[in-house]
Amino acid sequence: MGKTQLGARVDDDIAELARARAKDRGLSLGDYIASLVRDDADGMRRRGLDAARRFLDEHQAVFDEAEDEARRSTGPQAA
Repeated sequence: MGKTQLGARVDDDIAELARARAKDRGLSLGDYIASLVRDDADGMRRRGLDAARRFLDEHQAVFDEAEDEARRSTGPQAA
């Protein structure tokens, strides 16, 4: 997989903190930042799935009713 160089301006204290955390984890600064982005993206996916689960928990009855109505309207030939 290819790599792309990114540039970002951050406060000096943030830069030092990032370098220190990367070193603590035994990672290069680039690998540390990549892991933060991956963790953030995974968290977004998890939050999206949780929201979908909550939606279905709240509205599943509506979908069930629509499905039941569809079965009733097509009659026994659908079985």
